[in-house]
Amino acid sequence: MVDQVSNIYIGLMSGTSLDGLDIAIVDFTSHPPELIHCCTWPYDSSLQQRLRELTRSETTTIDSLCRLDIEVARFYVEVVNQTLQSLNINTDSIRAIGSHGQTIRHSPVIDPAYTLQIGDPNTLAALTGITTVADFRRRDMALGGQGAPLAPAFHQFLFRSSQYNRAIINIGGIANITYLPADPGQDVLGFDTGPGNTFLDFWVHRQRQTRYDSNGDWAASGQVIDKLLKAMLKEEEYFARPPAKSTGTEYFSPAWLERYLDKAYLDKDSPAVDVQATLVELTATTIATGIKQLPEAVENCFVCGGGVHNRYLMQKLQEKLPSSKVSSTAELGMNPDYVEAVAFAWLAQETLHRRPGSLPSVTQASFPAILGGVFAGKTGI
Repeated sequence: MVDQVSNIYIGLMSGTSLDGLDIAIVDFTSHPPELIHCCTWPYDSSLQQRLRELTRSETTTIDSLCRLDIEVARFYVEVVNQTLQSLNINTDSIRAIGSHGQTIRHSPVIDPAYTLQIGDPNTLAALTGITTVADFRRRDMALGGQGAPLAPAFHQFLFRSSQYNRAIINIGGIANITYLPADPGQDVLGFDTGPGNTFLDFWVHRQRQTRYDSNGDWAASGQVIDKLLKAMLKEEEYFARPPAKSTGTEYFSPAWLERYLDKAYLDKDSPAVDVQATLVELTATTIATGIKQLPEAVENCFVCGGGVHNRYLMQKLQEKLPSSKVSSTAELGMNPDYVEAVAFAWLAQETLHRRPGSLPSVTQASFPAILGGVFAGKTGI
């Protein structure tokens, strides 16, 4: 039986951008929940580089995979323990940790389909003493679902309106959208639209040795290369595939981009900044196309994830969605940088209360499932 004393959960989210770990401490006693604390701990350069190599490599050793599984978990432990210590919060007051883990592979359309997130939950539970819920995606996939996106169930819990159709747009390494219809008889929908920040961060790092294009200012100074954009949109079958669908940065990888940059779609004298402008256009176009394909028009699009800070990308989205107001989830009272971390805290709560955390209308699984495995902390489950 679930102990009712504490409704405080920790959510841990490491996104496909590989920039670090988001931690959210959330009290679910009331609705909406109280976000007690949130912050991001960056990966050190060595760990980040090795994770990037692992996600992009077609071959790796079992030894390197197993080592990184434990190293990532130990980093999570450090984040949890130091955060709680700095806030003077006793571990006994935390009901559970919901840990997404670091995605290494996500391949939902091959046979057999598979997904893999590392960051050993046994280590996390043992070294924090806090019950940990992890490995959320594979149960949905075992039931024939995509295993992603999983956040739409949380979006429904927190953001659904009975007055307005809404869309939640999450722009991390990969972008995804959630459709929240006002009509309670309509299903919530959600799917990955394609690349979010992954190409933007890759290209600006290669050309300018910075982690990201601050505010999208560099891209805004360039010009879209029409033939490059048209080629990517026309030739990539993922963009034309109907939902349910999900993808990852191992598919929309630097190698994917290089194939187009190496072709005649890009003149040899094309400025690098024009490539950046084109990649913003690619992200904005594929997101807007997904929004326009929803069953009904949406009055409001609320953006979360790192992409919300790219003013040029937000401007492009608004231009392409003139019938909707595009803004941040901050307008709904939720910090846009930590929506997904809070979502995995909520998913941990749902699992411990033996409630399904998946939406078959989103993933196409055969039925709603209780997600994740539970790894007991020092006080048990």
